[in-house]
Amino acid sequence: MPNIKSSIQSVKTDAKRRAKNLAEKSRVRTASRKVLDAVEAGNAEEAKALLALACKTIDQAAANHVYHKNAASRKKSRLARKVNAMA
Repeated sequence: MPNIKSSIQSVKTDAKRRAKNLAEKSRVRTASRKVLDAVEAGNAEEAKALLALACKTIDQAAANHVYHKNAASRKKSRLARKVNAMA
């Protein structure tokens, strides 16, 4: 545990930021998993609807600087590629 006041505050804010980032990443992973499950099940309509939701979630995470914009774009692209491969 740090002794310097600014370092103590930094540890607290880092913990808060980490918790928010973990929650945001978890939301993205859950949305992505739902899309992949729909693709595996062969539900094209459901997969497209879930893809739109997943893209929105990924965009929100990128806007909150949880993911870099290129990483977010790559995630969306890979999901879209799998959904489009069904058609």
